[in-house]
Amino acid sequence: MGGMHSISLQKQDWSLHRKGPIDQARHNAKVREAIKRNLADIISEEAIITADGDKIVKVPIRSLDLPHFRFDNRRNKQAGQGSGDSRVGDVIGGNGQQGQAPGKGPGAGEMPGIDYYEAEISVDDLAALVFEDLGLPNLEDKGKAEVTAPDVRFNEIRRHGPLSNLDKRRSLLENLRRNAREGHATVGNWSNDDLRFKTWVQDIRQESNAVVLAMRDVSGSMGEFEKYITRSFYFWMVRFLRTKYDNVRIVFITHHTEAKEVDEEAFFNLGESGGTKVSSAYQLALEIVKERYPPALWNIYPFHFSDGDNWGEVDNQRCLDLVRQFLQICNLFGYGEIQEGGRRSISTLMSTFHHINDPKFVGVTITSKEDVYPALRRFFQVREALPA
Repeated sequence: MGGMHSISLQKQDWSLHRKGPIDQARHNAKVREAIKRNLADIISEEAIITADGDKIVKVPIRSLDLPHFRFDNRRNKQAGQGSGDSRVGDVIGGNGQQGQAPGKGPGAGEMPGIDYYEAEISVDDLAALVFEDLGLPNLEDKGKAEVTAPDVRFNEIRRHGPLSNLDKRRSLLENLRRNAREGHATVGNWSNDDLRFKTWVQDIRQESNAVVLAMRDVSGSMGEFEKYITRSFYFWMVRFLRTKYDNVRIVFITHHTEAKEVDEEAFFNLGESGGTKVSSAYQLALEIVKERYPPALWNIYPFHFSDGDNWGEVDNQRCLDLVRQFLQICNLFGYGEIQEGGRRSISTLMSTFHHINDPKFVGVTITSKEDVYPALRRFFQVREALPA
């Protein structure tokens, strides 16, 4: 017995109990960073755009290394598991057959795949990452309205209030102090004067009025790619506005040869048909602003997405005149032109807009799904209000 040693654990290592939360927090931080690095790919995922209101979505992350087991290469002996009837020289094929010659298995590929991890994230959290450093550009102090936040803050302590708001800790301290002043520092002999109650106030702030005019080309020349890009951009734009602003109105306009104001559901789901007369959308947007959103009281942001094809040079010039009218009253005019694969160096409508020399006009060309995120950043990059 003399050669045996007994080991007793004198105290628990409480850090072991924190390993789980610490590892989880570290993992969540890595997932967040990986999502931020892959935003251009992630936000163009069709599964997110067509999630039909789902709160939680799965996003593929191709650059996240996860913990995994591996053999210790410093040891000579290594082991694997098999059925027990294998022989030296057998080739293990992708179809589970032994003795199969390399490359002869049905349906097997020869190139390595790309490992990726699927992370679950709410659409609201994803939108917060997309727009965390963006905002409405050139926002001016116009027609401010009071906005009440949905949350409340407990910011005061009073002697009276509902029992549900009783602050037990402060009440206990007041009782102890009173008893100590009377010569016996104990808890007891309660009095109503000892009770303290938390009071709350709603967070009320002022927010400038703003209206966004979302215009979408629904003419027959808008194919599946153009349609998807338009819906993708406006999906994230609407999320952005409703996440960061409580006092922003959104007007939805569709056009082919004629323009009309529609509701949100029709805006995202209308099919494509007919010719194209872009000026009809700009004219309708200007009329809506004149009737409902006076520029002295509202920040105005028109956005238009199209494939650039228009009815003719006459209407292109009409569009140019209308955009210049908008630039006199709006904070920013955004035009996005969709050219799948960059099939054209420049379109007739974009070439017309090249005559505009105004920092409040921002034009982008989108040739792939990955261009949606840079377009969002270009349009909603925070800029200081320009001098009148």
